[in-house]
Amino acid sequence: MATFPGQVEGGSTRMRAQSALAGFDWWLLASAVAVSGFGVYVVKIATDGDIPSDPGYFFTRQVAYTLIGLVALFFTLRLDLERLSRYVWTLYAVLIAAVGIVLVLGSSARGSTRWIELGPLRIQPSELGKVVIAFVLAVIVVERIRSMDPARLSLFVGAIAAVPAAFVFLQPDLGTALVYAAITIAILWVAGQPITHFIVAGAVVVTLVALVLYVLPAAGVNVLKPYQVDRLTAFVDSGADRSESGYQLEQSKVAIGSGGAFGKGPAGATQTINDFLPAHHTDFIFAVVAEMFGFVGASLLIALYFVIIWRCLVIMRNAHSELDRLMAAGLTAMLAFEVFVNIGMNVGIMPITGIPLPFMSYGGSHALTNLVAVGVLLRIGRRGRELGPRTK
Repeated sequence: MATFPGQVEGGSTRMRAQSALAGFDWWLLASAVAVSGFGVYVVKIATDGDIPSDPGYFFTRQVAYTLIGLVALFFTLRLDLERLSRYVWTLYAVLIAAVGIVLVLGSSARGSTRWIELGPLRIQPSELGKVVIAFVLAVIVVERIRSMDPARLSLFVGAIAAVPAAFVFLQPDLGTALVYAAITIAILWVAGQPITHFIVAGAVVVTLVALVLYVLPAAGVNVLKPYQVDRLTAFVDSGADRSESGYQLEQSKVAIGSGGAFGKGPAGATQTINDFLPAHHTDFIFAVVAEMFGFVGASLLIALYFVIIWRCLVIMRNAHSELDRLMAAGLTAMLAFEVFVNIGMNVGIMPITGIPLPFMSYGGSHALTNLVAVGVLLRIGRRGRELGPRTK
């Protein structure tokens, strides 16, 4: 039977396409895309009345952000972490420069200077820096774990992470700085650093919190902005706290409680559509979900997050190389920490830190960062399946 050139080319094209898509963790990809799509929908119905002259303002932008993120996700599927590791210090320098420039030339909103404006675009370097810092720390640990004393390695890695985290904290953006800390801790933990290092680090953190919130203010030295202190303390008794943060938390609890089992639907979500719930498309979007879709809808969303974190952990466990494993650990910690803290602050069991909900909260840099992280994880997972898990 004759074989025509067109048939061969078409067959090889199909084979290349099938090969490119084979081996990926479809549970992770499908769950991340599903939550992202649901997030776009919730942003739309939550913000329809926010700008009467342009009801689709937030919706159209979130659609664009998500599509850009999905394109970036598929580009990262071909990312070679080993080759990229040659430029680790260049990437680190770019990160430091980016978060540092924000303090000088960045644009401000609600008391924070976090963005760089490039024409119509507004980029938040600290968001994209989460993936960069995870990669930088993973490379450093892999390169130095055998040649450095464990204590020196922990201190060195902590210092490397502390520089960009300090710039982010000064913007001020405490929430993102805490995410950097979570990424650092996860990478050191998975690398097998002694538990005493984490106990000492925990004691240092507790001491610093006490100094910043109580001791230094009593001496007339205020490290945090007043609104940051309000955010951190409002969850203790939001009903008695008359600050904006106390009001936010109280309205979030009302929204979640009023949703009941099956929710009030988009038309009946009075906390959201009447703007009683501040930041309903960003930090408090989980409360919107609970009000509109009830306990059942909120539980289904949480279940999807469990699937995402579960698949991330599977990818980390089956990673082919130590670099892949530590990178996966950092990105998994980033997503898990943000989910836990955001939902926790919506229900009142965690302080309000301004950490957005992955794949749901409105924001271009945040959407791009989350989907790039998923792309990197999918790439790591595929390598693990093709080449096998790492051998000690």
